[in-house]
Amino acid sequence: MIKPEKAANRKRILAIDDAAIVLKRISDALEDYYDVVTVNTGSRALRYLETEKPDLILLDIRMMPKDGFETLQEIRSMEDRADIPVIMLTGVEDKNAVVESIKLGICDYILKPFFPDDLLERIQRALGSSEENQQQPDEEELL
Repeated sequence: MIKPEKAANRKRILAIDDAAIVLKRISDALEDYYDVVTVNTGSRALRYLETEKPDLILLDIRMMPKDGFETLQEIRSMEDRADIPVIMLTGVEDKNAVVESIKLGICDYILKPFFPDDLLERIQRALGSSEENQQQPDEEELL
């Protein structure tokens, strides 16, 4: 794993999940490589995105009151935020959820519980893909 520089130009990741333990696990896995911002609701994420633009978003599906699909729809409708790569990081193991996520423009779908090394690798791949403007994955790649 290539460790990015500890400098002002480190990439920033916004993690959105309603479970504090998951946010802590994400932070622990990524803090040596990225600046990690955590929020526990979709509404807080949207407020953060009004003024900040992270390099990538990790998003859970099952959250209340605004779930991950609703949150992602709103992100995709935001001017200058629609292009942020989003990885669904969720416990929802359902083909329809994967399909709906792809329709909303995600770049990857990771099931919880996750392995930190796998998460890092897939984030690096997504960030590389976003810089190269590659196409979003198809359903077969994620299932």
